[in-house]
Amino acid sequence: MSKLENKILDALDEIRPFLLKDGGDISLESIKNSTVKVKLHGACADCKVNQMTLKNGVETTIKKYAPEIKEVKSVLPLSQ
Repeated sequence: MSKLENKILDALDEIRPFLLKDGGDISLESIKNSTVKVKLHGACADCKVNQMTLKNGVETTIKKYAPEIKEVKSVLPLSQ
């Protein structure tokens, strides 16, 4: 596991309790160049404000841990 991946996983661990509280979760899918792809699970996958959560919560926290990351994108869950 790379140092960058560890930083991103640490950021997701900071976010995870808030998502779990609302019936959701998040997982790291990939890191390519300066873009991170994550997958929202459970209630978070279908939530009407998941893009706001992604940008204001997830992306902001990941950039705090790994400033070299420029963008965070969401991939669709397998069920969709």
